[in-house]
Amino acid sequence: MSITTKNIIVEKAETSKIDQIDFDNLAFGSVFTDHMLVCDYKNGAWETPKIVPYQSITLDPSSKIFHYGQSIFEGMKAYKDENEDVFLFRPLDNCKRLNISAKRMAIPELPEEHFMDGLITLLQLDEAFIPKKSGSSLYIRPFVFASGKGFHASPADEYKFIIACAPSGSYFSGKVKVLIEETYSRSANGGVGYAKAGGNYAGQFYPTQLAVDKGYSQVIWTDDTDHEYIEEAGAMNIFIRIGDTLITGPTSDRILDGITRKSILEIAKDQGISTEVRKISVTEVVEAAKNGSLKEMFGAGTAAVISPIATFGHQGTDYDLPELENDYAGKLKKIITDIQYNKAKDPYGWRFKVSK
Repeated sequence: MSITTKNIIVEKAETSKIDQIDFDNLAFGSVFTDHMLVCDYKNGAWETPKIVPYQSITLDPSSKIFHYGQSIFEGMKAYKDENEDVFLFRPLDNCKRLNISAKRMAIPELPEEHFMDGLITLLQLDEAFIPKKSGSSLYIRPFVFASGKGFHASPADEYKFIIACAPSGSYFSGKVKVLIEETYSRSANGGVGYAKAGGNYAGQFYPTQLAVDKGYSQVIWTDDTDHEYIEEAGAMNIFIRIGDTLITGPTSDRILDGITRKSILEIAKDQGISTEVRKISVTEVVEAAKNGSLKEMFGAGTAAVISPIATFGHQGTDYDLPELENDYAGKLKKIITDIQYNKAKDPYGWRFKVSK
């Protein structure tokens, strides 16, 4: 059956695969809902979005995504509370950031109503796939890529916007061991590091694998010039606690303006936690580890929310962080997730209720 609502064309799946999903044992991003949203850019304009049964897509071998890497994406989650009401967390920020990325990658910006109306309609249709188990959520992946044909090195003339969803369990469990990178760089001045472009992440895989081969689980990225300053933790923003002060680097054309990062800074301020947004050198972190003032390091991002770091390696030496009873990471994560799951008041207006 095909219907149109809110300027969204909806084609419902004939059968559901929900009975095939084990909601008690969900891996991250490996099973998918019944439907997905698709919207094409052709003839200089975005067409009417469509929700269709989840399916494979067919592309011409000359599609420019394969040759010049015009692709961007976002990461979001939908949450279900005890009353089975559904919520998003700061979705308009994701929409705005998608368009920031689009502009940098010479991709046509997407109308906000296409993003929000399409997402809401999709969630209403696949609401049953949103897990209720604590720590689980529906991971949402909006993405845009060049579908236009041709081998000429230029922006495409056609693009495809898709939102696909995956009921998922927790992204990370436990603390991680990381290696401070001194050879490779995630991004460079004047580059596309601040955009959520697919190539940014592809470029991380090789150095990360080298770190994994050495016994680490992730890489701490440093600046592209001298590898002197801490910038990000894998695919996440990074926070470092020295004494009672929580420090994170400033956003730039190399560092993603993370939504979780912004939320942490605002919550920390309201909780009376001293924060600093400034460059932090590798030398400062190593010295703090040696003299005992380094208390915490953690990554921050949509998938994991907050991922504590247990150990970091630098120039052949591993430094263990202390085990704290009242750590900032645990406190901040609880405040954020309580807002996301509608377990606490939201004084910031970040929680977005999806109407049934």
